[in-house]
Amino acid sequence: MEEEPERTKRWEGGYERTWEILKEDESGSLRPTIESILFKAKRKRLDEHHGQVRLGMMRHLYVVIDGSRAMEDQDLKPNRLTCTLKLGLIVTKSKRAEKMTELSGNTKKHLTALKKAVDMNCSGEPSLYNALNLAMQTLKHMPAHTSREVLVVFSSLTTCDPANIYDLIKCLKAFKIRVSVISLSAEVRVCTVLAQETGGTYRVILDESHYKELLMHHVRPLPTSSSSECSLIRMGFPQHYIASLSDQDAKPSFSMVQLENNSEPGLSLGGYFCPQCRAKYCELPVECKICGLTLVSAPHLARSYHHLFPLDAFQEVPLAEYQGERCCQGCQGEIKDQNVYICKVCENVFCVDCDLFIHDCLHCCPGCVHGNSAATSA
Repeated sequence: MEEEPERTKRWEGGYERTWEILKEDESGSLRPTIESILFKAKRKRLDEHHGQVRLGMMRHLYVVIDGSRAMEDQDLKPNRLTCTLKLGLIVTKSKRAEKMTELSGNTKKHLTALKKAVDMNCSGEPSLYNALNLAMQTLKHMPAHTSREVLVVFSSLTTCDPANIYDLIKCLKAFKIRVSVISLSAEVRVCTVLAQETGGTYRVILDESHYKELLMHHVRPLPTSSSSECSLIRMGFPQHYIASLSDQDAKPSFSMVQLENNSEPGLSLGGYFCPQCRAKYCELPVECKICGLTLVSAPHLARSYHHLFPLDAFQEVPLAEYQGERCCQGCQGEIKDQNVYICKVCENVFCVDCDLFIHDCLHCCPGCVHGNSAATSA
């Protein structure tokens, strides 16, 4: 009897044979292949990131962190909790949800809360329902011209909910709250439905570097829908003022944040004064508690410039076909990679490491900046 020809099994039809692309190097390590796969994924995102897209720059985002016993697993070193807090607030554990910080653009406030969470004892089971419901109670009142988002860092494979979570998902969808989930263990069905119904994303991490990459993906503002409203936002740009001790009119005063939080007395002569009502604040950005004016500084707006006008991906050319000088204009080292990356504007050449650094961190081409500064000085 002739052997039946080899065919792909029906259950294999929906899967890629990813194990076939893993190849060992001379030392038997799979690291070069894995790095190559991750690099190709980064390059693909750069090619897909285009400008001239209407983005939701006014964002309201809650980060929900799983604080259950599953966060003590040590597949991420030293454990999942420590690895998460190194990177940020609602914490869910023991079937409850606790809000650590309110919505604020002040990074110091969130970092302080995260440092306190290092001593947090992981216990019990998480409650995805309670955490999402707590976030929804605030986000549903946010203006329609801003985005409403929740990012869930989920470690457990179970959730202990007091009611039907699928009914809550319908409410989240009705209020246009986008929920995304990063799983630290494995895929969970309810999280898949949650992300699909609300228009979010659901990803399972591979390792710590992939974990950081997924978190950084949520830093970039997403395109807004065509149905979103447009509105002019009134902002104030106060300058930091410090009164001189010799000034007879200088009077020490409290800031609005100190009065609201009942913190220890902190009289000071300086601060940021709202240009509309003269209320005093110690840090920016903040929304004035008296008149509601959004107070920011010019650097805060400048940091968002690269989101609106992203740097175009460099042209990838095989090293064997490139005839020019093989010296990276970024690190000034000899290019030994398989490909070189050429800026389409200034035509300077960069190595693969500088290419990723320029697009992920600098957001501007050093060759173009140097050329513009040289032309200005001339």
